[in-house]
Amino acid sequence: MTIEVIGMAIVIIAIMLVIGKWIRLKVPLFQSLFLPSSLIGGFLALIIGPEVIGRFGGDFLSDGGLFTASIVDIWGELPGLLINVVFASLFIGFVLPKPKEIWQTGGPQIALGYTMSWAHYVIGLLLAITILTPLFGLNPAAGALIEISFVGGHGTAAGLSGTFADIGFEEGYDLAIGLATIGMLSGVLFGMVLVNWAARKGKTTTLDHPKDISVDQKSGVIEEHNREASGIQTTSPVSIEPLALHLGFIAIAIFIGYTILEAFVWLEDVTYGQAFDIYLFEYVPLFPMAMIGGIILQVFLAKFDKRKLVDRKTISRIQGLALDLLIISAIASLSLTVIGDHIVPFILLALAGIISNIVFFLWLGPKMIPTYWFERGIGDFGQGMGVAATGIMLMRIVDPENKTPALDAFGYKQILFEPMVGGGLVTAAAIPLIIQFGSVPVLIAAIILMIAFWCLGVFHTGKMKPSDKDPD
Repeated sequence: MTIEVIGMAIVIIAIMLVIGKWIRLKVPLFQSLFLPSSLIGGFLALIIGPEVIGRFGGDFLSDGGLFTASIVDIWGELPGLLINVVFASLFIGFVLPKPKEIWQTGGPQIALGYTMSWAHYVIGLLLAITILTPLFGLNPAAGALIEISFVGGHGTAAGLSGTFADIGFEEGYDLAIGLATIGMLSGVLFGMVLVNWAARKGKTTTLDHPKDISVDQKSGVIEEHNREASGIQTTSPVSIEPLALHLGFIAIAIFIGYTILEAFVWLEDVTYGQAFDIYLFEYVPLFPMAMIGGIILQVFLAKFDKRKLVDRKTISRIQGLALDLLIISAIASLSLTVIGDHIVPFILLALAGIISNIVFFLWLGPKMIPTYWFERGIGDFGQGMGVAATGIMLMRIVDPENKTPALDAFGYKQILFEPMVGGGLVTAAAIPLIIQFGSVPVLIAAIILMIAFWCLGVFHTGKMKPSDKDPD
């Protein structure tokens, strides 16, 4: 596998991303469904790749469809690398508010988000214990697939590919990517159904009618007079290109995370690992540690960077680029054969994830969020179905002028949410914990935590007074 092949694989996947955007512009249905261009481009690459055309196009297409097997193999490796960029970028340049402000504004979202995440573990583990493992022979780690795929999304699923391989559950990667795809599609589809329902039933105070959704939002192209700068130059290109500087900051965060992970692996090995034959950190992927590296770097920069060299918008653009390339390459390299071989477990997990998210949002949202429950809770629903970007998109559709505290609350939620679940430390450690201690102890712990956050949301955050962020 040469550098030329790697370069061509990246070139082709970037072209597919542009084609995906063009298709969205030409197909009104895709605009109405708000399908991301990365999803459309990924499906197109999957169709003309080895899994579809490659199987039916004759011998001359059998290698990799319209591509080559080497290119598809590279696409399969890209998500595991790109997720480190996504997570390392989460908090770089992010000004951390005071803890009281975080809780006062984002507390309801934190309670609802954690309740949904722990419920995913409870439901998934119950399915694994009663059906997936005894009837279909799946690895017990399948009990973690709903939370990994629906809350973590494609990035988390891809980041755990090495963990799946280490425990002998290689098919878990393709199942997780497939479930993440179903989650993202369902999040957009059911999210829009819920938005229409809320507008017609008066559940939202900011969107009077579904027709209020702007043309810009549907097409995804911002009109010239509404366009804003995607970032600012904090350094002169004569000294260093600002984009290169910000890439360097992200690289530093990833390296810090790598050092921390290696230190934990070594420490575990020389302490309880050898004594009790319990190893957890050797299964933990790099991306949650890269996120911690980003937090450490941000604390350092906040204290010593007097010139304010970091521009948060530029970091966000790099993060968005990595996420788009991650999603399209993950879908393009998806193995439909693996999903076909486990179609019943796949359908059961997908239905469990979709139904639980809808039920928890509609049932607990009004109980846990004291004001603007729909505008705020729809973000948690979107994130619970795939990625934070889906939640943000749905919130912007419902509250395009940012009249409610929804966006602020959602952002504050991530500070206490992302480091643990949805791709954080708990998500990364869940599979090793299941393998080391068994499904039942992990299930009991998940039930206790689900009930705890359930009670916190219903009996505390649901009764909180409106924050200062709430409009009059």
